[in-house]
Amino acid sequence: MDEEAIKKALKEAGISDSIACEEAYKISERTGIPKADIGTYCTKHRIKIRHCQLGCFK
Repeated sequence: MDEEAIKKALKEAGISDSIACEEAYKISERTGIPKADIGTYCTKHRIKIRHCQLGCFK
């Protein structure tokens, strides 16, 4: 997992404390970062993922 790339992508999207699942998917598609890595990063850094579509982010 490339934490710096995820941190940069979230910062560019203006994400600091929560993110909608749909937005996490878009960031994943745009950057090529696996959804699971984004979910792991968000969990580790206490960024709440809301409106989860498929239960991929816990």
